[in-house]
Amino acid sequence: MGPYPDAARVTPNQLEKQKLDCESRNKILDNPLGRVLAFRRVDEGPHLLSVLFVSPRRETQESMPRRNSLLLWISRLIPAAILLFIVSACSSSDPQSTFFPSGPVADQQLSLFWLIFWLAVAVFIVVEGILLYSIWRFRRRAGQDHLPPQIHGNTKMEIAWTIAPVFILIAIAVPTYITIADQNSPPEGDALHVDVIAHQWWWEFQYPDQGFVTANEMHIPVDTTVTYSLFSQDVIHSFWVPKLAGKIDVQPAQVNEGWFVAEETGTFFALCAELCGLAHAKMLFRVTSQPQADFDRWIEEQQKPPAATTTDLEATGSILFATKQCVLCHTNTGPDAPGVQAGRQVVFESGGNAFAAPNLTHFASRETFAGSILENTDEHLRNWLRDPEGEKTGNRMAELAAVYNDPDMRLTDNEIEALVAYLRSRT
Repeated sequence: MGPYPDAARVTPNQLEKQKLDCESRNKILDNPLGRVLAFRRVDEGPHLLSVLFVSPRRETQESMPRRNSLLLWISRLIPAAILLFIVSACSSSDPQSTFFPSGPVADQQLSLFWLIFWLAVAVFIVVEGILLYSIWRFRRRAGQDHLPPQIHGNTKMEIAWTIAPVFILIAIAVPTYITIADQNSPPEGDALHVDVIAHQWWWEFQYPDQGFVTANEMHIPVDTTVTYSLFSQDVIHSFWVPKLAGKIDVQPAQVNEGWFVAEETGTFFALCAELCGLAHAKMLFRVTSQPQADFDRWIEEQQKPPAATTTDLEATGSILFATKQCVLCHTNTGPDAPGVQAGRQVVFESGGNAFAAPNLTHFASRETFAGSILENTDEHLRNWLRDPEGEKTGNRMAELAAVYNDPDMRLTDNEIEALVAYLRSRT
């Protein structure tokens, strides 16, 4: 019944009488379950309310079938949606699925995920089970015209649901700490090191021990520990190869480090996982895992000086590469000298028309370009040179290059063909 004797169930006629008695202090509250009269008790201050409950309003004959049909439709749709979500998320054919790792770092992280996931499932089942049982067990029954007993607290239950989360958190915290500690340092022994520099919106990979640089494609030997240092020349990015390791932020003025091992050969698709500007969604890259012999051959090819032009068209493209000011942003004669890319970034930030762009010395040896969104073919390269903004919205080349901003410098179809021939000769 509660502390107020007037907060009892009343009939509609009594409700109207109470309404008249309380005059302006009354407030009628309508809701889908019934009508409620709330009024201030004059003798107990302006902030206390008494509530009068009445029977739930009766639904009309027209509304009940519609409501039942809607509930039936929803009850069938929700399980189907959940099943579709689960099935689509666990596809083994997805090249970026984290549920089928290809290295020990990703595998250990997946094991930690499953531990936390099943603990969360257990908590959900217990909590929702108690909720559903309570809804059913203490539902209003036919003929019941009074409030159920009002319970205010239960010491044993409150102690139980305070202690239980502590054990759950311990079960999560200990394996999490162990995983972080295990992955904090790479295994002992020989390792390949790569410096990774993030730019808006492409990736630069420097191999300091081998003495060369490439873009958007990182090559590694299979079953070899690869360590990497992460830098950013502009904004915050995030380095993520889903099948090999988790995300690591790439920040300006801070070096973050990580490592992974690819236990199988193949191409692993990767991306920037931190919103970094207009073309963020098109800032992709690839990690190619190769047998040691193939990797060594790739290293040798990258260390060679750029090939000489062999045709008149290629020679014309080489001249155009300089006269059309491509060299302001791109290097095509070997690794960038120390400070060159940083200097280009300074020019850009001061309002100049230069920017730190991919090294094109061995451009033709790459499978992709433009942030790894386009296959490296003559047709794609031709379209890119003709209209880079149409291929990748927001890119710096369309924004800064004179050939896209000065009508007198615009590329003709013949000049585009010469540049395509020249760049495709950069093996």
